[in-house]
Amino acid sequence: MKTECDCDIVIVGAGPAGLAFARSLAGSGLAVALVEAQSASALAAPAYDGREIALTWRSVAILRDLGIWPMLPAADVAPLRAARVQNGVSSFALDFDPGEAGQLGWLVSNHRIRAALWAAVQGQAGLTLHTGRRVVAAQADRRGAQVRLDDGTHIAARLLVAADSRFSPVRTMLGIAAALTPLDRSMLVCRVAHDLPHDAVATEWFGLDQTVAMLPLNDQQTSIALTLPTAAIAALAQCDDAVLAAELTRRTDRRLGELRLASTRHVYPLVTAWAHRFVGPCCALIGDAAVGMHPVTAHGFNLGLSGQALLAQQVLRAVRRRRNPGAAPALWQYEAGHRAAAAPLFAATNALVRLYTDPRPAARVARDAVLRIGAKMPGVQAGIRSMLTRG
Repeated sequence: MKTECDCDIVIVGAGPAGLAFARSLAGSGLAVALVEAQSASALAAPAYDGREIALTWRSVAILRDLGIWPMLPAADVAPLRAARVQNGVSSFALDFDPGEAGQLGWLVSNHRIRAALWAAVQGQAGLTLHTGRRVVAAQADRRGAQVRLDDGTHIAARLLVAADSRFSPVRTMLGIAAALTPLDRSMLVCRVAHDLPHDAVATEWFGLDQTVAMLPLNDQQTSIALTLPTAAIAALAQCDDAVLAAELTRRTDRRLGELRLASTRHVYPLVTAWAHRFVGPCCALIGDAAVGMHPVTAHGFNLGLSGQALLAQQVLRAVRRRRNPGAAPALWQYEAGHRAAAAPLFAATNALVRLYTDPRPAARVARDAVLRIGAKMPGVQAGIRSMLTRG
């Protein structure tokens, strides 16, 4: 049976960006519809997915403003006191210390953040949840937006916000092109226990044939993110726990001692995404639907969080001025601001990945030189430290 629903804003996707955007609109008086393919029970208790999020000070400030930060279990929040980047067999390392801030950021499991965000929007005034429903058609023009769900529900809104992953079906339905770049590499992530201390220092190690990230967690555990060609990761993922632990011990050069698996393992094929436009008439893209970052610099989640905050700021400003929340000037301001923040990060991350995964001898020499030059330029470390620790 077809149902007609009218609202001010319809959000498609209840991932971190979509949920945070819905929460950012709390108290605005706007009627908001949130559509998500997953069931309410899956959203309330998301399974561990292996992803540990390195939150910057800015991201934590946003989560505090949304009332999310106090909802995260203290035992699941690990301090990130410093970071280190190493190349190949070289003993040289480019270190990033927190300076006066005391620490660079925090590490929190993705599923914990998602659960807290979902809990926060329960009972939110003006918010209607459509869970277990898929969007089968979406369009937007200057008159407004229209969304049709797989159960026949039709939602009309003044603004449509797509937050439905880097592969965003809604983005395609809206006619917004995006550059999707498969990298023919995959990442295997899991938690390991170990005997040697990690000292709350994260390490990004670009080996000759692999990339390994070691993210320090509580309880003498570390999250290992191993990147290899997709076929190699697929084979490794089939190993039993003991064999996988031994292989990770070898691939991390025993830097943490003998490793023991402390969680399930998860595999993610690496694909970057860059939408050619972040907005259109009465529509906008946030999160990975706008920019899907390579995870090597750990900025994807933070960028998605700051992007939704910027869009919410522009929408609420328009509403306070008694304008349409989907008004073009508000969306243009979001487009300009988010593009200015995302473009340099996206370009620099992709350049870093190309350089540090190039197997040619000349590239190997260049990699070490880049790290050494960065260490001798105070502005590089100060700039990155400021980006991570600014509130």
